[in-house]
Amino acid sequence: MNPYTTKYLAASMIAFMGLFSTVSCNQSSSGEDGQSITDNLFGGKELPQATTDSAFVKNFLKQKPEFKKQEELMFMFYGDRDYKLGWFRDNELVPETEKFLAAMDNATKEGLDPKNYKVVDLNKLLEQYKKTESSDSTRLKLQQEIDVALTASYFNYASDFYRGRVNPEDEKVTWDVKKNKIKLHKALQTILKERESTYPYYEFEALHAGYTRLRDKLQVYRALQEAGGWPKIDLGNRKVLKEGDTAVAVLALRKRLNTDQKINTADPKMRTYDAKLAKQVKHFQMLNGMAEDGVVGGNTLAKLNIPVEDRIRQIMINMERWRWIPKRMVPKNLEQKYIWVNIPEYKMHIYEDPNGDPDAERQYKQVMDMRVIVGKTMHSTPIFSDKLEYVVMAPFWNVPNTIVAAEIKPHMLSNPGWLASQNMEVVTRDKARSPVSPSSIDWGNVTESNFSYLVRQKPGQKNSLGTIKFLFPNEYAVYLHDTPADALFNQTSRDFSHGCVRVEYPVELAKYLLKGQSDWNESRIRSTMNGGDETWVTLPNKVQVYIVYFTSWVDEDGEIHFRDDIYGHDKELEKEYFG
Repeated sequence: MNPYTTKYLAASMIAFMGLFSTVSCNQSSSGEDGQSITDNLFGGKELPQATTDSAFVKNFLKQKPEFKKQEELMFMFYGDRDYKLGWFRDNELVPETEKFLAAMDNATKEGLDPKNYKVVDLNKLLEQYKKTESSDSTRLKLQQEIDVALTASYFNYASDFYRGRVNPEDEKVTWDVKKNKIKLHKALQTILKERESTYPYYEFEALHAGYTRLRDKLQVYRALQEAGGWPKIDLGNRKVLKEGDTAVAVLALRKRLNTDQKINTADPKMRTYDAKLAKQVKHFQMLNGMAEDGVVGGNTLAKLNIPVEDRIRQIMINMERWRWIPKRMVPKNLEQKYIWVNIPEYKMHIYEDPNGDPDAERQYKQVMDMRVIVGKTMHSTPIFSDKLEYVVMAPFWNVPNTIVAAEIKPHMLSNPGWLASQNMEVVTRDKARSPVSPSSIDWGNVTESNFSYLVRQKPGQKNSLGTIKFLFPNEYAVYLHDTPADALFNQTSRDFSHGCVRVEYPVELAKYLLKGQSDWNESRIRSTMNGGDETWVTLPNKVQVYIVYFTSWVDEDGEIHFRDDIYGHDKELEKEYFG
């Protein structure tokens, strides 16, 4: 039983017995002058502020099973306040009530359905309360009912709004980022101005700028949808449209890229693919992560013809992902900076709080970015968060057993000298790392589970990790590292790795992480990277790392980007979110 339940059931019984004994001593519910007990207690004037108790809350939840999942929060909220009402002050509803009702009414703006939160007809109850005389004892029960209903409705709404409609820990959803541990009963106390917070709970606002930017774009795209969306571009017998071409399809292209403008279809010039339109196409290609060649056809045409309804759904599920991000991006005990790797974008960003203030949570600014290479579909990069602790120069590459069984084994069966040709060796897994002769191993029977040795590639320019790696120990054995295959960074789609994240400018990243340590300047970093001896440097302060999956976001210039769902995570999330 909830501890609050026991305490306040007992209190309710004592109060009830006390009232009963008062009536019994007088042998009547009226005094000698004919006044009622309530008149004696309250002088016939307005009744005092009501309270509630655990029995009332428990009975309310029993009658409204839609609120059952909020039971723990309900008892925590009311238990913390000794069951005083939250939404009433001196028999009047607090102003925050109106704000909350408006927030529920406008839930569509947040990509949520208002009907999900209107379990109780609060407007009807409030109207009934207004019509009840201030001295009518039924007001006390109405106050309890309204207050508990408002609280339960808030927790239902806030749970979806701040934590997400879909549980990120659901096995159908791939997401292992640090959990958003927002305490909704504390958030409600903040809204009711009973405690202070640096977060915008007062205004029923979101926690992250990334969310609010997408939300603003959602309204724009919904307006486009109501206006009929954008036209489909049909090239007819053409394979592509390029600068200098003249065709009817150019009109549709202009309309598609200028949805806020009226195109004069009678003007012959509008049918010519001019330099200005080519520039717009290249801009569209940039926003969609494609090669910026200005040619409309193939993938560019497919992206242009994605219906506005599909883009709206994509925006909504990426808003949902923002709800899963912790309210505090960086713990207070760390420097206020973080590394953000967005897998579908193939990019890494570093953000800092310019003031270094752990309480200025939403003030982070980008200070660095670079292209990255992520895992191919069969070796997808996991989505998680951790803290970067070490910079390792001239590293060994310890080959995972999955790769040993799938890739190295076939090479060794066909060419016993293959490991040596790749500057690789076999060693024991203990601290001694004693050499093991590859010829002593029965490669034909090697499996991922039974291989007890360690295959590693020695430091050097041909090392698959390049000459430096950045470690944040995790269960996935995934980290950031250099690569000898620099040419791959020129590709538009960069999913080539076995799961780790290859960074474009490893020296710049090392300089950033080691700045403030005067003995690690660029010259020493480079010489150590190329020195051939594995060298570990422990960072004086760990750095927060997020490896995430956003297929839509809005940049600081207010432009919305879309990317392909390279691992199919959007499809799974859509099923859960809209299902």
